[in-house]
Amino acid sequence: MKTYSPRKLALYLSLTLTFFAALLVIVLSFISFSGWLYLLLSLLYFGFTYLAIAFIMRRYVDYKVEPIYKIIRKMPVQGKEIKRREDSSDLISSARMEVEEWAKNQTKEITRLKDLERYRKEFVGNVSHELKTPIFNIQGYILTLLEGGIDDPKVNKLYLKRTEKSIDRMISIVEDLESITKLESGELKLKYESFDLVRLVDDVIEMEQMMASERKIQLQFNRPEKPVKVLADKKRIMEVMTNLVVNGIKYGKRKGFVKISFYDLKDNLMVEVADNGLGIDSKHLARIFERFYRADKSRSREQGGTGLGLSIVKHIIEAHEQTINVKSAVDEGTTFTFTLEKAK
Repeated sequence: MKTYSPRKLALYLSLTLTFFAALLVIVLSFISFSGWLYLLLSLLYFGFTYLAIAFIMRRYVDYKVEPIYKIIRKMPVQGKEIKRREDSSDLISSARMEVEEWAKNQTKEITRLKDLERYRKEFVGNVSHELKTPIFNIQGYILTLLEGGIDDPKVNKLYLKRTEKSIDRMISIVEDLESITKLESGELKLKYESFDLVRLVDDVIEMEQMMASERKIQLQFNRPEKPVKVLADKKRIMEVMTNLVVNGIKYGKRKGFVKISFYDLKDNLMVEVADNGLGIDSKHLARIFERFYRADKSRSREQGGTGLGLSIVKHIIEAHEQTINVKSAVDEGTTFTFTLEKAK
């Protein structure tokens, strides 16, 4: 069905009103006086009335209705313009439906902006909290040294070492945040190369073996007999594997395991890092890749880390245009899987 513009509607309305007004005059002229002279006068009145009403309606539409109509119709919603309704037979109905659609989309946009603002506040609060702890530690150590501890050989070296650890933690947080920011903005360019993923995993296991031994956790690798070549940024994939293995060690059970496996997916390779540790409640799974998000804040802080490891992992994998997934159950363990492109 047709939808009329405000200008056309004004013309049709003017014509209709004028027609009925003139018809009424013609009827009255024939009843009261009759004659061609009165008919001519009626036709002249018809024309004058039409032009007058049309002019007034056009002015009203141009200055009042049509600008609003155009603004609503052309208002961008998520990069698109609101489409014209084809099932409306008149302007009022069409405009009403488009106003409702526009309002609905604007409500969604407002909700999205509120979510972003909430995320921003939460993020700033998390950064402040993470940096506050090492800063207060450093302040406490230095004040102790200034108040006489620096002259005590048993205290000064110990507190200087603790100060160094707190400084290292601050540096780690800043560096991790910088990495995420660069990955998100595309500023950090990946250096693709073909390399053997089996050897890379061997290196990660060798580096983290000491931590695993301290926690009585076995590092297992379903090692393929042949090299497995992938096309990716070797340095960044090393970072991914290290983060996932360390995460499994930190939240693993004593005498548990962290197991790494590969699965062939034709053009891609799926890497699996699984543990039988503490696990994650299902209500937290959707948010574990967020910056600083911790399913169990008290227990997570005891384990150390910046709270940015999994967020970095997700950004690196997505920068490779690949996917990462997680499944977990409390007291049963957690499994991370991600894909990489195989080298040809």
